[in-house]
Amino acid sequence: MTGPAVTRVLVADDQTVVREGIVMLLGLLPGIEVVGAAADGEEAVALVARHRPDVVLMDLRMPRCDGVEATRRIRAGYPGTEVVVLTTYADDESLFPALRAGARGYLTKDAGGEEIARAIADVRSGAAGLSPQVQLRLLERLSGAADPAPSGEPSSAPSAVPAAEPPDGLTAREAEVLGLIAEGLSNTEIARRLYVGPATVKTHINNLFAKTGVRDRAQAVAYAFRHGITGSPQ
Repeated sequence: MTGPAVTRVLVADDQTVVREGIVMLLGLLPGIEVVGAAADGEEAVALVARHRPDVVLMDLRMPRCDGVEATRRIRAGYPGTEVVVLTTYADDESLFPALRAGARGYLTKDAGGEEIARAIADVRSGAAGLSPQVQLRLLERLSGAADPAPSGEPSSAPSAVPAAEPPDGLTAREAEVLGLIAEGLSNTEIARRLYVGPATVKTHINNLFAKTGVRDRAQAVAYAFRHGITGSPQ
């Protein structure tokens, strides 16, 4: 009889005290095995190649190779390894590049052990492991509630997409499913919201991923943000 599955995790953070603290915290969590710790993005990529972890907890601001570039390289070269960003910053300039690079989770460093464990479990199951603050920020941008850009700078707020003409050939239903993904709903929750079966939701997701070129739910959230796509009303 086999025991419960163990998730193998790599930690990447350039601050020694922070890195060692995260490793110590993860060591106390059941079902998690720390297989390595990196001091920068270059070392993180090298250790992923060596250990093939299930999940990398990735800081963003690091020397030599930052977390966004390391995430892009890891996701391109080792698609079996998921990335959860664990950073001090939750601003748009940090959040959206990380999601576009392939990060499936995003937490700030005030997250506790339970929240980190939940994010790791979420990305392992194919969901997005986003902190409540990050989910709120995404929803604010999707609803057009973001602060205006400073004078002289182009606005990063999404332009509204006419409901009858979703981008990239998406059907109205696929756009609706995409919006619900951006709201953080699981496949089961989407099925319940739309009164359809989980298999139907999975088909819509496969179709919209193929049409938009996104690789995972985190990139789908970023895509929805860019195109102003929101889910169905309650």
